[in-house]
Amino acid sequence: MTPAFMLLQAQGGGDYSFLIMMVAIFAIMYFFMIRPQNKKQKEIQNFRKNLEIGQEVITAGGIYGKVKDIEDSVVVLEIASGVKIKIDKNSIYANAAATQPGK
Repeated sequence: MTPAFMLLQAQGGGDYSFLIMMVAIFAIMYFFMIRPQNKKQKEIQNFRKNLEIGQEVITAGGIYGKVKDIEDSVVVLEIASGVKIKIDKNSIYANAAATQPGK
């Protein structure tokens, strides 16, 4: 018999407590890390789906702009007077009006 096998045999009843501990750790990770992240991703996805022309947004790169045109997967933003850029719809991150203090 190998020493590792004898060590596993000696523990005996510790197998169930180890299994319970692993399940508890996974449950804690799910409720404190995975679930809130999935919820946040769904909120951002719904925000992108409900974009409207004239809405002020922030891109993932930190650019503030106003939505001028919406195509399938491309959004045209006006970032300054007369300056328009095309960006991917998935790079729009948040509503600028909701994140600015004092508005």
